[in-house]
Amino acid sequence: MLLLLLFLLFSPQGCSARYDPTWESLDSRPLPTWFDEVKFGIFIHWGVFSVPSFGSEWFWWYWQKEKRQPYVKFMETNYPPGFSYEDFGPLFTAEFFDANQWADILKASGAKYVVLTSKHHEGFTLWGSKYSWNWNAVNVGPKRDIVAELATSIRTRTDLHFGLYHSLFEWFNPLFLYDASNVFKTRQFPTAKSLPELYEIVMKYQPEILWSDGDGNAPDTYWNSTGFLAWLYNDSPVRDTVVTNDRWGVGSICKHGGYYTCSDRYNPGHLLPHKWENCMTIDKWSWGYRRNTQLSDYLTIEELVKQLVETVSCGGNLLMNIGPTHDGRIDVIFQERLRQMGDWLRVNGEAIYGTKPWRTQNDTVTPGVWYTFKPKEETVYAIFLNWPISGTLVLGDPKTIIGETQVKLIGDKGQLKWVSLGEKGMTVAVPQLTPNQLPCQWGWTLQLTNVK
Repeated sequence: MLLLLLFLLFSPQGCSARYDPTWESLDSRPLPTWFDEVKFGIFIHWGVFSVPSFGSEWFWWYWQKEKRQPYVKFMETNYPPGFSYEDFGPLFTAEFFDANQWADILKASGAKYVVLTSKHHEGFTLWGSKYSWNWNAVNVGPKRDIVAELATSIRTRTDLHFGLYHSLFEWFNPLFLYDASNVFKTRQFPTAKSLPELYEIVMKYQPEILWSDGDGNAPDTYWNSTGFLAWLYNDSPVRDTVVTNDRWGVGSICKHGGYYTCSDRYNPGHLLPHKWENCMTIDKWSWGYRRNTQLSDYLTIEELVKQLVETVSCGGNLLMNIGPTHDGRIDVIFQERLRQMGDWLRVNGEAIYGTKPWRTQNDTVTPGVWYTFKPKEETVYAIFLNWPISGTLVLGDPKTIIGETQVKLIGDKGQLKWVSLGEKGMTVAVPQLTPNQLPCQWGWTLQLTNVK
């Protein structure tokens, strides 16, 4: 009896708090600290929708349900009569998919976590799910366990945290359509399909992020979200480290769950009282790969750095999305953007990783200046997105201490000269550098010590 008591006291499960299957209890769980520290992740939308790679990852819905004219015309022009969405499955070939290469590209981006779409609303799973017979990547198309391959490469070649996206509902699954016709009074689909898949991916791949999506206009009680999350937090193999989002049924978004996403491409521009994430796309209009993109459809590296800086300053994480091709390539435009972010973070990473929001987020005098803070080091970072042509940068918010305040440009040597503007504010003389002498492009960081 004594041995059993000691085991319960000192085992990881015995030490962890237990959570009830209620939102009040589940929302009291502290967010694992690693998530707030990492700041930057990569989203990967990949699936059968990558085969037509036209318009959107919602191709099936727009073509068959809404019958949008561009999608109907695309199919009539390029595919034979009677061609179904299921016929795209064998064409999802992934012959160029190299998980090690993907891991190296993701590592080079400076990201600290990755979230892969294990299953989108089309229902096709990127692992050999026993609950998705003949509509998964092991039985159809690649004939490979995509999730397993990427998880292994990420964990052996990088320090990134591995996460999985999972859509609760499926557009045209007969069980879901049956439940929907009964106004979700029946629960055939979550019982036979969605919930078993969630348990399966957690037990099999042990993701550190579970990114839920697609409530299908059904409440969390239909999905038994609180029951699943109670198991996830109490008894799953990732109970102490897993992070979840807020998309667990109608009414839960921006209200319940581990961190808030609130909406796609959410970037409020001000500090929020709860941890949040800005999930957004490099391609302005689509999460999945599109063959019909124009160069202007992609965000520039300047725009992406701006998104990262604004998001982190306001207490959020940035989850930046790429969409691979049907044959498994990360297109060169995405590779370029990822490596550019990595180049920028190699210089300015200390102002991003492990920081906290400062007492003010953006400067009240000079536009395009955003602040982050490291309390232990008592260091404030002023990230400015426009190099001042005048040679001086006015900061309206730091309170300087004469004889103690020091200013440094990250990536450059020596201290910078500054002048106090009175009770609050300072003017900093930036170094006179040629473009080739600048420590980086697209944004620069002043390290401020001994300021209030």
